[in-house]
Amino acid sequence: MFALGWLCVGIGVAGIILPGLPGTVFLILAAWLFSRSSPRFEAWLLGHPRLGPSVVRWRERGAVPRWAQFVATGSMAFSFGLMAYTGVPPAGLIPAGLVMLACAIYLLTRPTA
Repeated sequence: MFALGWLCVGIGVAGIILPGLPGTVFLILAAWLFSRSSPRFEAWLLGHPRLGPSVVRWRERGAVPRWAQFVATGSMAFSFGLMAYTGVPPAGLIPAGLVMLACAIYLLTRPTA
C-alpha cells in the first residue's frame, strides 16, 4: 500500500501539471493508502501546502471545487464525443456513456469548496 500511495502521489502531481489528467482523485487515493500504511506520509500529504488542501476538503465535506466539477464533466463529454466520432461500436459506447453520465451526476452533486 505504501508504494501504491507514492505512485498515486506521482500521478496526482502529474495531474496538476497535465491538462486532462485528474490529479486530486489520485491524491485522495494516496491519502487513503497512506492512512493504512504510513501515518507519517499521510500527515505529510495532508499538510502539504499545494497538494493537501483539496484532500482535506474532500475528507471534511466531500467538497469538490466548482471549476473542477466543470472541467471533469467537460472532459468526460469531450471523451464521449471523441469516442462517438471515431466510430466506437454501440456495444462499447453505450456502457462508457452510462458510466460517464453516472460519474458526472455524482460529481456535480458534491458540495463545492
